[in-house]
Amino acid sequence: MTGHGSANQAAQDEALSRAKRGRRVLNSLMAPEAGRLRGASGLSVLAALVWPLQAWCVAHVLGALLAGQNAGALIPSLVFGLLGGLRAALNWGAEGLAQGAANRTVGCLRARIVAQEAASGEENRFGGAGAIAALAGEKAELLRPYITRYRPAQFRVGVVPLLFLGVALWQSWAVAVIFAVSGPLIPVFMALVGMAAKEASMRQLGEIGTLNDMLVERLGAVLDIRVLGAQSRVMEGFVVQTGRLRQRTMAVLGVAFLSSTVLELFSAIGVAMVAVFVGFSLLGEISFGTWGAGLSPEAGIFLLLIAPEFYQPLRDLSAAWHDRASAEAVGAEFEDWQNGQAAPLVGKGAQAAPLAGLCTVQASGLVIHGRALPDVSVDAGESIALVGPSGAGKTTLLRLLAGGLTPEAGYVRVGGQPLVPETADAWRARLGWMPQAPHFLSGTLRESLMLPEGADPWPALAQAGVAQVVRALPEGLETPLGETGGGLSGGEARRIMLARALARRPDLLLADEPTADLDTETAAAVTTGLLAAHGRGMGLVIATHDMALAEKMDRIIRLEA
Repeated sequence: MTGHGSANQAAQDEALSRAKRGRRVLNSLMAPEAGRLRGASGLSVLAALVWPLQAWCVAHVLGALLAGQNAGALIPSLVFGLLGGLRAALNWGAEGLAQGAANRTVGCLRARIVAQEAASGEENRFGGAGAIAALAGEKAELLRPYITRYRPAQFRVGVVPLLFLGVALWQSWAVAVIFAVSGPLIPVFMALVGMAAKEASMRQLGEIGTLNDMLVERLGAVLDIRVLGAQSRVMEGFVVQTGRLRQRTMAVLGVAFLSSTVLELFSAIGVAMVAVFVGFSLLGEISFGTWGAGLSPEAGIFLLLIAPEFYQPLRDLSAAWHDRASAEAVGAEFEDWQNGQAAPLVGKGAQAAPLAGLCTVQASGLVIHGRALPDVSVDAGESIALVGPSGAGKTTLLRLLAGGLTPEAGYVRVGGQPLVPETADAWRARLGWMPQAPHFLSGTLRESLMLPEGADPWPALAQAGVAQVVRALPEGLETPLGETGGGLSGGEARRIMLARALARRPDLLLADEPTADLDTETAAAVTTGLLAAHGRGMGLVIATHDMALAEKMDRIIRLEA
């Protein structure tokens, strides 16, 4: 029991910590819209305060009718209609301001995610493409009801009930006591329910991101799944994952219904107590609760009309309480995404004219992720092998030389100039890049080669030792591969990446494990192609575990674990 209690306490502490972080992030995201949100909240308060005036018109007319006075109802009726139009206009203005603020806040959040991911040199530690897409898509939408419903309701709760309490006190101190006793109970129980809502919302959002990542991975490998006949296994995985999401969603709905039930109970009890007091007062059974004279029919009707509206702001806040929990969970996830962001790409990643000068590289004093990397100097046309155990930083060093990452310390000079945002795109125009993990455009193989218009791809395919593989594909160069190269083996996909790098005849090729996952014959063919390109003047910097390939380079640089 002690261990179970400790686990529950730890979960609650984590939920509270994430909620605080979420509120801080939300305040930061909505800071540019603070003026519009204050305007929307102010208009919604004014709209709520119109009702006592309307209620007094109704009470005046009904009180006159009960007293047998039929005349004088026209003017209060006209005033009631005009006040109703004013109230509708104020609500319309408040909703317009709130919706505008929500649109801009959600749009800015999505723009930040897209811009930073586009400029990132590495995968975000927050999650894969599915989790990030879920954050920018359906999760970002959860901020909209928080901005349009919860924030105005929160502002109304701080103003409207107090003013209605004062209005009730003007007519009857007993009704004011009922309001003062029953009203605060609702926020207390809302706070208790809110702790469970935070935990449930965080668990639900986590399952959404996991399911999206799973879907992206399975779609990328759909051809391989069909070839291997693994459809049933994949479907079983989806069934399990969607079952978890369904359970999380039902838990969130359960908390939402619980909070609504608690709220309706206390508000109904409060309104019923006011109705009982007014009824017995008008029947003459109760002679206390007013200031001197007994309660008039007009005053009693007025109190009955404003009683539900006293609780309405609290009801609105409770109805939007789940919106707050969801938005705070999104805010915490947004901060997790920011903390997981990799070092940014140097430059814009745009097309540019090639950088002038010799294709030379000098890197010194580089530090990234707290790790110091060896100094590197590459002359024009030189070949270098980076060797070392996995995790030693070979891939990271290649990315730094390409401007794919921004170092924490040190510098890189290319063509005699510093590698800075102003020169990075022009520098990359002279590079060929072969990544360790193959990645294709969501189109045909020809489109993934990214060749200039009218260029012949076959020499580069032959040089990479993959020409026969392409000819054997169902549609040759027009075969759709998907982003992960579905239908190709790992070695075949890697050779396609090499062909794409060689086809543009770069001055310097940066290759990450070009012979990994290849059989001896194919690896020898790729090595021959690389050496042939180097013989024509192309520089080479290769990260590899293949010592046979490394020993054919001009120099070897060893990285330690």
